[in-house]
Amino acid sequence: MHVQFFIKMSLKNQAIQTALSGDWQNAIVLNKNLIKEDPNDIDALNRLALAYLIVGKTKDAKSMYQKVIKLDPLNPIAQRSLNKLKDKKTIPAIPKSYKINNHFLEQPGKTKVIELINIAQPQIIERLRTGLLLELSVKRFKLFVLDNKQYIGVLPDDIGKRLIKFIKANGIYEAFVKSASPHKVAIFIREVKKSARFKDQPSFISTLDSALFSAKQRSLRSKEKYETEDLQDLEDASQEEE
Repeated sequence: MHVQFFIKMSLKNQAIQTALSGDWQNAIVLNKNLIKEDPNDIDALNRLALAYLIVGKTKDAKSMYQKVIKLDPLNPIAQRSLNKLKDKKTIPAIPKSYKINNHFLEQPGKTKVIELINIAQPQIIERLRTGLLLELSVKRFKLFVLDNKQYIGVLPDDIGKRLIKFIKANGIYEAFVKSASPHKVAIFIREVKKSARFKDQPSFISTLDSALFSAKQRSLRSKEKYETEDLQDLEDASQEEE
């Protein structure tokens, strides 16, 4: 089972790399292989649809997006693409040399996909698109996510507090929309710059590393007085002017 898992992960990584490099013929082959292994692999179906669209196989692209919608009716990528495919005249010509945005390349410790909490109303969320650059704003001990100063959501406290520490030390982070549906928003955050003071501390840690780190911190603070932060209501914070 472990061997099959690593083989699939290798195929997935190859499929992503072919898209990033604009090798769309190989992207079609690799994503087809992934779908043979798992017909419900939504990411592979979306990648295959995009590859078909770029090489001019519009019907095949539409078919793949329709399969995605059957599996995930609110999938924003498939929804937008199918809406565009309804009228072929509105579909711009896509050069075969087209390369997708590489913002979502993962780097352990430096990037993370995070699901936001307390997200904005559906009518605001539905305007988001994958790859959209977002703003990060520190307010009242929380890290808010904005789109052109419009509130989108907030990071979970454990991640937000960690990043706030780095940001206040002149750290720089970029955030992009990874996926968005009326009741769920996932963003991709990556470290751009971090203070030398924290160079040995990763921006993001795994669940296991987090547990070990927390245990160590509790030990170091065992003789210190714990002070509870006095946080204000999120609604008040979201209405605070910049």
